[in-house]
Amino acid sequence: MTLRTDLGFSVWNPDSNVSNYKLVEPNDFVIGLRSFQHGISHSTVRGIVSPAYTVLRAAQGADPCFYKHYFRSGLLVSQLANITQGIRQGQAIDIEAFKNLRVPMPPLEEQRRIADFLDAETARIDAVTDKRNAQMAALDERELAIIGRMLSGEATPTDGQATGWPWLPWVPKSWLIGPVYAYFFTELGKMLDPARTAGQTQRPYLRNANVHWYEIDTSDMATMHFEANEVRRYSVQPGDLLVCEGGAGVAEAAVWDGRIAECYFQKSLHRVRQAGNVPVEWLMLWLRYAKSCGVFDADGNIATIPHLTGEQLRQYRIPIPPDSAAITKDTLRAIDASAALRRRLGEAQKLLAERRQALITAAVTGQFDVSTASGRNVTEGVTE
Repeated sequence: MTLRTDLGFSVWNPDSNVSNYKLVEPNDFVIGLRSFQHGISHSTVRGIVSPAYTVLRAAQGADPCFYKHYFRSGLLVSQLANITQGIRQGQAIDIEAFKNLRVPMPPLEEQRRIADFLDAETARIDAVTDKRNAQMAALDERELAIIGRMLSGEATPTDGQATGWPWLPWVPKSWLIGPVYAYFFTELGKMLDPARTAGQTQRPYLRNANVHWYEIDTSDMATMHFEANEVRRYSVQPGDLLVCEGGAGVAEAAVWDGRIAECYFQKSLHRVRQAGNVPVEWLMLWLRYAKSCGVFDADGNIATIPHLTGEQLRQYRIPIPPDSAAITKDTLRAIDASAALRRRLGEAQKLLAERRQALITAAVTGQFDVSTASGRNVTEGVTE
């Protein structure tokens, strides 16, 4: 469970009356809208949650400290995936089916031994994870400092022109400042229509889950049908910039390298193509810096999820230096080492998460005796 104040973005409550919200006590569990993906959340505080959520409270003989691990285990998540209703973003857990799931209930003393063991071992893994996160944060700071100097031309009030942006107040007087549409062609992807695509030719397409800063992950590609008149409009070509339209990854961007000969993009992405002499990588770096400054955060009075609409993207004003191609090339070279190290740290974080999940699943399903286990085998390789 996460406090609303810790989310990192604004959450708007359209009605001050919260009488229909549900009370959550410490050691309660909450089934949220995405629980089928990550398991059931454990609360350590007293608070309220949306009426759309389901609150669970441990019965006699059930130790919440044991079930906080079990409810996040791979076994339970796989069971939840089998009792969902709806499709894609509309999926929700069938609560009646959930009530009939069979869960292990070891003797209370055994539950506590397992919980104590997992508390200690996961804390060890989490400590390493925190250090890796700190390293990644330091890399981000260095990278953003480099990009900030590039975007500002290191201009000052005495030798620059004012931009009107508190997060990038000055650029050189010789630079232009104009809307994105003046330098790039933008297109929002195709809306999915699963009913229409059934039984027709399926083609791979990219969605926001595939796009991260500077890189595109094609390990989990979805497919759908594109009509003949849509093939040209929604295809991606080498050199196209793909920009995430919404969600936590809003504005994240990467350039498509053409690794798949025929590929398309979905509505959750913008495709950006060069219209003049300004490279799309310049816009990618501007998006990177602007997002770090909160430019694309959700407006709490309008929406709770950040969105970057096609009109917003086209209208954003960006600084353009006379030698944008050369500056972009130099900047990408300067941050390349940081990006490579971030990728390695990201891979290490993924391995840590996998080891953590494997440890929890093995312990709560009785695959080893925690009273004699040191954790050496199941957490081997987890070092600081």
